[in-house]
Amino acid sequence: MEILANVLVGLVAALHMYILVMEMFLWEKKPGRGLHGFEPELARATAPMAANQGLYNGFLAAGLVWGLIAGDPTGFRAQVFFLVCVVIAGVFGAVTANRRILFAQALPGALALAAVLAAG
Repeated sequence: MEILANVLVGLVAALHMYILVMEMFLWEKKPGRGLHGFEPELARATAPMAANQGLYNGFLAAGLVWGLIAGDPTGFRAQVFFLVCVVIAGVFGAVTANRRILFAQALPGALALAAVLAAG
């Protein structure tokens, strides 16, 4: 179960690194605009906000990686803390921005959290 938990935490960290890249570096380019269906003008106007969001996603990924490489009990606690943050951010995003965030962010975070708690 610990291997499954580590794999799921790693996947959630990779997801948040992907979000960082999309929001910080590709927001105004075709891949970033296509993700949200933004016209170039709207993408340009919202790029600073998106870059800020991307940075926060990078912090989530960094915390999850820290949790994977740190020894216990620190590693376990870091994984739980950052996965709870991922789930809360995903639920908030689903309520305030787009329902699909619930499935793209909160659900993977919740599955990883369940695996970490079961393995712990």
